Amino acid sequence: MALDIFVVLIYAAGMLVLGWYGMRKAKTHEDYLVAGRNLGPTLYMGTMAATVLGGASTVGTVRLGYVHGISGFWLCAALGLGIIALNLFLAKPLLKLRIFTVTQVLEKRYNPMARQASAVIMLAYALMIGVTSILAIGTVMQVLFGLPFWLSVLLGGGVVVVYSAIGGMWSLTLTDIVQFVIKTVGLMFILLPICLYRVGGWDQLVAKLPASSFSWTTIGWDTIITYFLIYFFGILIGQDIWQRVFTARTDKVAKYAGSVAGVYCIFYGLACALIGMAAHVLLPDLDNVNNAFAAIVKVSLPDGLRGLVIAAALAAMMSTASAGLLAASTTLTEDLLPRLRGGKQSSLGINRLFTALTGLVVLAIALVVHDVISALTLAYNLLVGGMLVPLIGAIYWKKATTAGAISSMVLGFLTALAFMLKDGFDANTPIYYSLSVGLISFVVISLLSPRPVVIAQTV
Repeated sequence: MALDIFVVLIYAAGMLVLGWYGMRKAKTHEDYLVAGRNLGPTLYMGTMAATVLGGASTVGTVRLGYVHGISGFWLCAALGLGIIALNLFLAKPLLKLRIFTVTQVLEKRYNPMARQASAVIMLAYALMIGVTSILAIGTVMQVLFGLPFWLSVLLGGGVVVVYSAIGGMWSLTLTDIVQFVIKTVGLMFILLPICLYRVGGWDQLVAKLPASSFSWTTIGWDTIITYFLIYFFGILIGQDIWQRVFTARTDKVAKYAGSVAGVYCIFYGLACALIGMAAHVLLPDLDNVNNAFAAIVKVSLPDGLRGLVIAAALAAMMSTASAGLLAASTTLTEDLLPRLRGGKQSSLGINRLFTALTGLVVLAIALVVHDVISALTLAYNLLVGGMLVPLIGAIYWKKATTAGAISSMVLGFLTALAFMLKDGFDANTPIYYSLSVGLISFVVISLLSPRPVVIAQTV
């Protein structure tokens, strides 16, 4: 493993160097949060794809492929289609607003109180996005290098916290584009072909797996619908993704490069599902299917090449972890902290400090949560259940009121949380009931409460 460890250490050092370079480019508040709103097509496409495809998309989709076959790709498909829809239909009006956070749209449509309430939900979501990928990093390093889980979390997550805190969005952009290249080569052009070769080729894969493994719906229509409700709509309203949209130089860059990123996500999901299917053939008796990715890497690849694929996996996880981390700290410094400081806006130094502090909180949470898919589901259930209805209402319904929006956020959030505690993180009930309760409360209370005389311009 010495050669593998060396390759991974080189990768980690490279991320820190890019973080330092990003720090030198981040000279202003806008540079730090949205890379100066100046990314061209290549950087934008790479950073958008890297942000979405993280630990859950990689480790989680391999696990889904191991258990359900090719239909495990639906998680990434929902994410990819969400990216396409966001960049085709929402990017142009969002870029015109020149804002930093999702919640600023709610303030423009309702009032500052709606912004504060939604910021709490967005903060919980962004924190859990960071936790999800830090968990995946810890799982991979624990299985492959035999390190204690807590040490794996602190080492891998610590690199993310450092480069994110010092350079903000510029560091994330530079590391994302390198991570995009590494994970594309490592997972799609190295690990997948080798796994298929180890199985004996496509014909042997078909022969050794049941026919249900090659059905697009084996995972179940209820799960597919839930993935779209959670991940497709979650992409449309997530701070980590919107913050990437704000980095585009023009709306055309967002429209075309963003759509390419979405298509890439779908093919990435197919590749990961196929890796999971090959893992099922080669390792049919895994004690823990959550370790399917790490296990197949460990048994399929020679020294050195294994290190490159490990780096590819870490690249996928670190990009999403850093996106969630910066999204959480941006929500804090732009939406919540000014309220406590009498309206005073945050400086570059404050942004760096709170990104570092937020990183420590994410690491702490990751040490006590252990299931990657459950953590991701928790994040998106809270986000979609609490934010989707009032945000869509802010854009499309003129009769919406602040009281209706806040009641929808609170009741949707609490309903999602209650049903996750009652039925489990993997149940479909949290998202169905939270959206239903949120929609009913939003419509009824908006119709019963007085509307403001002047309604701010919407998206």
